Amino acid sequence: MFRHLKRPPAFYRYLWRLSLPMILQNLITFSLGLIDTFMVSQLGNMEMASITAANIPVFLLLSIVFGVQSGLGILVSQYWGKKDMENISRAIGVAAFLGTGLVFVLAMVFFLFPVQVMDLLSNEHQLSVLGAPYLRIIGFSYVFNMLSSVYVSAQRSVENPNFGMKVFGCSTLVNTALNYVLIFGKFGFPMLGIQGAALATLLSRVAEFVICLISALRSKTIPLQLKCFLRPGMAMLRRFVHYSSPVVLNELIWGLGTSMLTVILGYTSNSVDMLAANAVMGNIGRLFLVVCFGLGAATGVIVGKAIGEGQSHEQVQSLSQCLLLFTALVGSGIAIVALVLVPTVFVPVVFPLFKLFGEPARIAAAMAVASFITIPFSAYAISSITGVLRAGGDVLWSTVLDILPQWLLAIPLTAVLALVLETGVWPIVLASHTESVLKLPLCMWRIHSQKWIHDVTVDKEGL
Repeated sequence: MFRHLKRPPAFYRYLWRLSLPMILQNLITFSLGLIDTFMVSQLGNMEMASITAANIPVFLLLSIVFGVQSGLGILVSQYWGKKDMENISRAIGVAAFLGTGLVFVLAMVFFLFPVQVMDLLSNEHQLSVLGAPYLRIIGFSYVFNMLSSVYVSAQRSVENPNFGMKVFGCSTLVNTALNYVLIFGKFGFPMLGIQGAALATLLSRVAEFVICLISALRSKTIPLQLKCFLRPGMAMLRRFVHYSSPVVLNELIWGLGTSMLTVILGYTSNSVDMLAANAVMGNIGRLFLVVCFGLGAATGVIVGKAIGEGQSHEQVQSLSQCLLLFTALVGSGIAIVALVLVPTVFVPVVFPLFKLFGEPARIAAAMAVASFITIPFSAYAISSITGVLRAGGDVLWSTVLDILPQWLLAIPLTAVLALVLETGVWPIVLASHTESVLKLPLCMWRIHSQKWIHDVTVDKEGL
């Protein structure tokens, strides 16, 4: 297995050159969630728990955005290997119209029925009333975020990952500044609390959309052809739906499953403590996965380009094995560092900053350990599913491998332990991460078969 790692130094320099901007982009994006949580935590644990509950349906919007991004990346990376700029513009057009339509419908539901939606998510009606103003506004921010993310995904897939890092970096700075002003009522603005956090996010998403729009009209890397963008054609629509709809469905169902795990916490006897702890550790846990997400995204670009260039199955397979093993090794190193930080930094320093003391702090510590020990498994699964299999057009199997372990193992096991047996926190949080462990052998089996390698740019069966 380790023979696949024998690559020239230039290969790893290229891998890191492609990965680092995406790592920084994810770090910026996930840091924004942590900054939001930190500022809201200063208002109290009840407010922080309400934001966690409100973000359960919002996570579905984020999942749709990521699904459309990933689906677009499958096509663009392979078209880039062929230098087919016209079809790249067509693919961007289809993704923008379909993705924005889906997100807008859900945003309208959240706007019209915020309390009713939130009442489904916990056993505390007070959290629903408190979080409703946030949910009414935050949904519309993802309409703009969808358009920005589609263009960022296209730039990333043509080996220009720096663009997304710069765009989301600017957006995060705007969001952080507006959070401070609107949540706490600074510089003459009213103190809007939770509603201010949502409004700050909406305004920052509008800013990032404007940046992407200007860049799209002036870009030399992807000279957007407006005729192809506005009228992408039925052939591209069919191809996008064929290869991308399973990815979008995958992310939506996976996002729903992740939300269900949080809903389970919202129905425990100590739901406020559970949700407050999860608000902090959910964001911190994602920060420790940014390297893995970056390597996974780079893997998708590299493998997709190799297939588009017409490399043999053996070459693509060896390349994929190298990238997956490298990601798993990096994930193992991150896990060791993260576990050391739990007793030395998180418990004595970080948790008190977020007003987590006593039982909420003990719950957060358990969540931290469970999250960190599974990082190597998560790293391999991320690169396998979102990188290798999707880049190879194996969207059906990538969906199956991503969803089944979650819905057949993690969710029912967590529900039984939390709501039926009412065990302590450790069995519950460990059960919620079992999906990552099961994915490892399943992904290894599918990738070893080489049946996942498909050229999605070739017309077949009317696509």
